[in-house]
Amino acid sequence: MPPVGVDRMPTGSIPPVSIDSNITANSTMYASLIDNGFVIPAIPFQKVKPEFRRQIVMDPTGEAPGTIVVRLNERHLYWVQEGGEAIRYGVGIGKAGFEWNGRAEIQYTKEWPTWTPPKEMIARKPELVKWTGGQPGGLDNPLGARAHYIYKDGRDTGYRVHGSPEWWTIGTQASSGCVRMINQDVIDLYNRVKAAPTKVPIVVIVIGASPECNHDR
Repeated sequence: MPPVGVDRMPTGSIPPVSIDSNITANSTMYASLIDNGFVIPAIPFQKVKPEFRRQIVMDPTGEAPGTIVVRLNERHLYWVQEGGEAIRYGVGIGKAGFEWNGRAEIQYTKEWPTWTPPKEMIARKPELVKWTGGQPGGLDNPLGARAHYIYKDGRDTGYRVHGSPEWWTIGTQASSGCVRMINQDVIDLYNRVKAAPTKVPIVVIVIGASPECNHDR
C-alpha cells in the first residue's frame, strides 16, 4: 500500500511529493484574507515568478526536519519536513553590504509586530524619526503580518524573517538585511513554527559558503 497522503500521479522523472492542505492552487494560497482584523490584499501571483511561489519540493538542504534554511543566492526559504521533503517559499534578502549568514534559532515570533527603525536607518532616512517609539503593526508596517526573531547564542542578531506588504520585492535583494516574505507565506510559516515542539533552528547560507560566518539597519 502506498503511504497515505502521497500524490502518486505520474510526474515523469520527478519524485512524487506529499499533499499538504496549505499548498494548493496559487489563487487559493494568495487570496485576500482577514487576519486579526486586518484585510490582507490578494497577491497578483501571476506577477510573481513561479519559482518564488509556495510549493512542496524534495529537500535539497540535508538539514533536520523542523529547520528553516534560507539560501540567499537562490532567494528561497525552506521549511524542512519529514520524508526528504521541504516547503519552499520565495524571499527577498538584504541589499549588498547588509547580508547576514550563519546558524541560529528562532527565539520567538510575533503577530503584526511593532517595527522600530534603528538609529542607523533614521540617520539615512530622517523621515522615519516619527517611528522612533515604534510603528504599530498594520498593513503598511515593514515587518508585515508576522515576524520571526533570530537569536544566536542567546543574543538578538537584529535580523528577522518577516512578512512584507511589498510582494514585488520577493526574489530580489532589497531589504536592510532581513529575510522578507509574502504576507500569506509568512503566516503559513508562522503556523508551522508555532506548532514546533522546540525552538526552531535556522540556517542562513550562501550556497558554496560555510553557514558560520541587524534587521533594520
